[in-house]
Amino acid sequence: MKIMKKIKVLVVDDSIVYRELLSKGISADPGIEVVATAADPYDARDKIIEYEPDVMTLDVEMPRMNGIEFLRKLMPQYPLPVIVISSVSESVFDALNAGAVDFVAKPGVKAGKSIESYINELIIKIKIASTANLSRWKNQPKKVISNAKPNWKNKVIAVGASTGGTEAILTILKFLPREMPGIVIVQHMPPVFTKMYAQRLNNSVALNVKEAQTGDVVQQGCVLIAPGDYHMIIEKSGSTYKVECFKGEKVNGHCPSVDVLFNSVAQEAGKDAIGVILTGMGYDGAKGLLSMRRNGARTVGQDEHSSVVYGMPKVAYDLGAVEEQAPLENIPQIIYSFLNER
Repeated sequence: MKIMKKIKVLVVDDSIVYRELLSKGISADPGIEVVATAADPYDARDKIIEYEPDVMTLDVEMPRMNGIEFLRKLMPQYPLPVIVISSVSESVFDALNAGAVDFVAKPGVKAGKSIESYINELIIKIKIASTANLSRWKNQPKKVISNAKPNWKNKVIAVGASTGGTEAILTILKFLPREMPGIVIVQHMPPVFTKMYAQRLNNSVALNVKEAQTGDVVQQGCVLIAPGDYHMIIEKSGSTYKVECFKGEKVNGHCPSVDVLFNSVAQEAGKDAIGVILTGMGYDGAKGLLSMRRNGARTVGQDEHSSVVYGMPKVAYDLGAVEEQAPLENIPQIIYSFLNER
């Protein structure tokens, strides 16, 4: 019988109460061993060298040096899968940009979660992080430049992502021109954070980005992000598409679910759609992307080398849902090429 090696975890938090809470909670999982704890980044640096952890949990708000600054110093010298723990704030996106694999919101009134669900979520994300690809994508895409006036009426682009997706989506959107057809996105993320993420994207790209609301029109130059805890679908309304956001049971373990969005796009847009599946653990979106392709949509999946977690794109590729597999830096141009082939 093969004995599975435990995931070695370093817990970094300036609060002794939180350090003990996290250590006790995640150690209850038989696949995880907390090898050390640290009170600040300086202590953490020494513990990393001494214990060589597989994953680190890192509080953002700490004295002497905050978690984001620590990440920026650490990752170029000692790449390590990091799960950031933060209150509800935009700082989590700075941490992801600095190299963290994922984040977990601290339990509290805004986060709306119990200690038990918080620990369970952290355990799942530690296990995912232990498999993460830390060879950070280095190549910058080329800006897609449109010289002609495009005729992209009734076209829609649907994107799905999970772990590693916040940065992957930003990378793609930054290099797309403003005249792109409407884009609808499911990024696995809790409520509140999806709105912050949409606002952050809106300030960083040429396209208009917002958290979706029922009735929003999928229109040229606009990007709609599915809100946390709500599924999102598109519905054809005359010559346009509108989105509907609704509460529902988790699909493939997620709400919003990529499959829910992709299946609606397959049904409503057919050959006028492009499907993009990006980095993430699990299989959400794979069957929906296959439905899109079978209904005439063009599809692209992120390749293994550029994915933080090559789960969702791999399952989609293995199912035959991916028409073209490519590194992240090539995806903006592929999308543009698909649009212009028709």
